[in-house]
Amino acid sequence: MTETKPYRIFVVEDDAKIAAVLHDYLHADGYRPEVFPDGRQLVTAVRDDPPDAIILDLMLPGTDGLQLCYQLRAFSAVPILMLTARVDEADRLRGLD
Repeated sequence: MTETKPYRIFVVEDDAKIAAVLHDYLHADGYRPEVFPDGRQLVTAVRDDPPDAIILDLMLPGTDGLQLCYQLRAFSAVPILMLTARVDEADRLRGLD
């Protein structure tokens, strides 16, 4: 039987407590999470060595998660799970766009 590598998950979250909880749960389930407190290094990291998936907060300092998603989609089809406290239907629809 071949041994598979654990999936790498990028967690992009500016709230340190939420990022730590996500990291701990993912790690406990056998994933290899890498936490980014903002999007400054995310695009480069995805270009250099794409993860298996990204958990992306929409409300980030600097470039928000929606803009980061647009930038990533220009060159990558990596699965993105959007994490947000926003509840407006318009925000949900923009995220699905």
